[in-house]
Amino acid sequence: MGVNGNNAPAGVIELRVNKIAQLFQSFDPFPFLDKEIEEYIVSWARMRAKDQPITIIIYLPEKEARTTAAKGLAEAFANYFAYHADLLQHDLNELSRDGHRFLVIGMTILVSCLVASQVAGRYLSEGPIRRLLEQSLPILGWVANWRPLEILLYDWWPIARRRDLYRRLASASVEIKPNKHSMSENH
Repeated sequence: MGVNGNNAPAGVIELRVNKIAQLFQSFDPFPFLDKEIEEYIVSWARMRAKDQPITIIIYLPEKEARTTAAKGLAEAFANYFAYHADLLQHDLNELSRDGHRFLVIGMTILVSCLVASQVAGRYLSEGPIRRLLEQSLPILGWVANWRPLEILLYDWWPIARRRDLYRRLASASVEIKPNKHSMSENH
């Protein structure tokens, strides 16, 4: 595979391959992009402005560019990235469910700790145990909410950004262009 992003106009990601098969994982019967190809496309797409349309240009030898498989590349790329966007949406939904479930648990612990702290303050005699319980139980209750709040406030952002990027890539324009010079002499 060869790549050429340096001379590409903004919003254009270029790939140069000798065979369509180089774009996909050979062991998988479904058209899943090769991990290196995916990482390359995703890294270049990340650097593009969010409102900028993305075009993926695939340069193939003329004979490969005329095949039926080449004509199906746009759909294969769209399906691949849409599938991964859907997986990321599923991850977001699951994270949200976990965050809400953990928050219910955390709030239950917080309320229990605050009540226990009040009970300790009223019914225990003055001393180090009473002070320890009065001060440490509310802290324990708040700490029990740390992870749920982290999930609900922060952890979902990177997943949502990646999902949105994959959605943009699913709607990217894919162009097949013949490469008059084969790259086989470079490998």
